[in-house]
Amino acid sequence: MAQDRILISSEWGNVSAELADNAAARALSGMLPLTIEMDDHLRQEKTGDLPTGLPTAPRQREFSAGTLGLWSSGDFVIYYRDGRVPQPGIVILGQVQGGVSIFDRPGKVTVKIDRAR
Repeated sequence: MAQDRILISSEWGNVSAELADNAAARALSGMLPLTIEMDDHLRQEKTGDLPTGLPTAPRQREFSAGTLGLWSSGDFVIYYRDGRVPQPGIVILGQVQGGVSIFDRPGKVTVKIDRAR
């Protein structure tokens, strides 16, 4: 089965991403299109609330720039730097294809997430 591709757009620019093959990413895909207000956190990520929680999936502690993650069941994260999170780790939702540096700036941003066409 081909992986779902999504487009994440904001006033700062657009990036595409490939979703992971897990229950949480499939549930996210089923929610699209979405608009999420995101805050900067620790100068490594943008975080925002999903309208409903996603199912659980395996977690890991390491992430790289461009990782799309899920901290709690409804906390969507776009990582724009490499790093590591504390236990219990994050659910990997996908990976941005190409540069994610458009999010590497302080402040809030509203993103729209939809299926790539």
